[in-house]
Amino acid sequence: MKPHVIHESEVPELALPGRHLRWVANADALEPQYLSASVIRVAPGEKVRPAHSHPNGEELIYIIRGTGRVLVDGDVSPVREGTLVLFRKGLVHMLQNTGEEEMKVVCFFAPSTNLENYKFDEGVDFPE
Repeated sequence: MKPHVIHESEVPELALPGRHLRWVANADALEPQYLSASVIRVAPGEKVRPAHSHPNGEELIYIIRGTGRVLVDGDVSPVREGTLVLFRKGLVHMLQNTGEEEMKVVCFFAPSTNLENYKFDEGVDFPE
């Protein structure tokens, strides 16, 4: 059984389009039964690409550093440190860092997921 405590620096970081991601709670880290979690870093001006949805569950994100905007099912809203956003099951979404500092976000998924369970939508972007 995996330990009950882990530091994000102990988890490998993946370089993905628009962000760097660490799966801090999944089958490889902490082994939670009902959820998974990741920490992402988004550089200034970057978008988490492509837009995507989670057909088998939902995602809750918590902005712990930075400012930006989020696109959820066609609606755009500003986000900043302390903001929580719920991406309900099946809704297409995207995050962008519009600030001048790196954005850091904790992402919680229920039920547990991984990148193989994302549904990508290359044709969706923020409106101009």
